[in-house]
Amino acid sequence: MKRSEINRLIRETEAFLDSQNWKLPEWGYWSWEDWLRRNPDELGEILTKEMGWDITDFALGDFRNKGMVLFTVRNGSTPATSYEKPYCEKLLIVDDQQLCLAHFHWDKIEDIINRGGGTLKLRLNNANADESLDETNPVVVYVDGIRTELEAGGVLSLKPGQSVTLPQRNYHSFWGEGKVLIGEVSKINDDHTDNRFLDDSPRFPVIDEDEPIYRPLIGDYVKLTAK
Repeated sequence: MKRSEINRLIRETEAFLDSQNWKLPEWGYWSWEDWLRRNPDELGEILTKEMGWDITDFALGDFRNKGMVLFTVRNGSTPATSYEKPYCEKLLIVDDQQLCLAHFHWDKIEDIINRGGGTLKLRLNNANADESLDETNPVVVYVDGIRTELEAGGVLSLKPGQSVTLPQRNYHSFWGEGKVLIGEVSKINDDHTDNRFLDDSPRFPVIDEDEPIYRPLIGDYVKLTAK
């Protein structure tokens, strides 16, 4: 992805969040220059837990059809803090018919919440023991606490305000009917070790630095700790 495309997407996302009356933490609006002026030591939890902006096209070069904008609001704690935070909260934005590829998590249990906008569609399958797609057995999930059974590969629709709890090893892909603001509440998130994509797609994009950074992505944090 080009940095210019990433910058444009972040600006568009900020406008969409405003339209949904959703505000990010103060540091979510910092410029790259603001980040460079801060002492990395005071930002340890943000940097090491990879909180902040995250955009992916799964390295496919087709963001409009296969991609997602994310913002991690909170994600565990570090040994330097005086508390233990065993949870994560994210925002995810998918556009109309924009697909997040099928994947599951070995460790993470998550609630996926339609926070506003259009309808969120999720295709659900169990995983076989060998991590292939189970196309036979029904899937059982809980929608706002209500037991819900779908056929293998069935599509669940969530209207604004609805949510679903996804257990470990549950293959899920999702997309919007209209642009959707999605919330995720889960166990601590680790996108480097806890994502099993059905087609082995990379989680993070390759970036062409064709213009300066507007807001850093989590992958840019290494430039702060190395300064």
